[in-house]
Amino acid sequence: MSYDTQVPPAAPHAAMRNGLGTAALILGIIGTLAGLIPLLFWLAGILGVIALILGLVGKGRVKRGEANNKGVTLTGAVLGLAALVLSVVGLVITVTAVSDAVDEIDKAVKDAAPKDPSAEAPAGKGDSTAKPDKGKALADGDTSVYDDDVKVTVSDPKAYAPGEFAVGHTKGNKAFQVTVVIENAGKDKFDTALVQVSARAGKNSVTAEQIYDDKTGTGFEGTVLPGKKATVTFAFDTPKDAKNLTVEVNPGWDYNASQWDLKLG
Repeated sequence: MSYDTQVPPAAPHAAMRNGLGTAALILGIIGTLAGLIPLLFWLAGILGVIALILGLVGKGRVKRGEANNKGVTLTGAVLGLAALVLSVVGLVITVTAVSDAVDEIDKAVKDAAPKDPSAEAPAGKGDSTAKPDKGKALADGDTSVYDDDVKVTVSDPKAYAPGEFAVGHTKGNKAFQVTVVIENAGKDKFDTALVQVSARAGKNSVTAEQIYDDKTGTGFEGTVLPGKKATVTFAFDTPKDAKNLTVEVNPGWDYNASQWDLKLG
């Protein structure tokens, strides 16, 4: 008696689904390379997200036995994560660079724009803190005090008789003299070489010519040491009907001029 034994056929071998892991690896590599270029942070971010998702899904297939490329899948997920990190770094670098560029452009525009002198307060030693009110003409005997403690005082005008050979005096006009005192109350010596003194007279503010003769017209010379003063008398030619004399003293190029509005007797 014989028995016929039949062996069931072997189950067909299931094909491994390794596509997701491979895709994750490729996209992770491209995303990481793109992340090394700051301007391509956006591409690195997109590819990084896709690679990370594909890598995680592929890892699930490996765990279920549907794929056998565990190393490729994990590498793709890791590279996807690296691409995401690089994309964030690139974003920060790009935003910082753009912000710095905008700041530089704004600064350049502000520097190139015309400035309103009246909107800026004088600075440095040229800033006069004259009393009384700053910015207004002073009266005789008032003192203009500068930031470096240089002080300028102009006296009350007095009638002046020009010499026989005087220059700057017109016959029929009147002449007046004023005394200008420069006091150096600062710590450094003051050079008077650049001191300028000028005047205008009358209701029309015509230029009052400076008179040069054997008694006046030499101007300031030399330096004034700390704690010392320099005094010079100036004479000016004015119209015979002038009632006022405006004297302007500018101590130097880097100073602001001060004015005295003086009444003529």
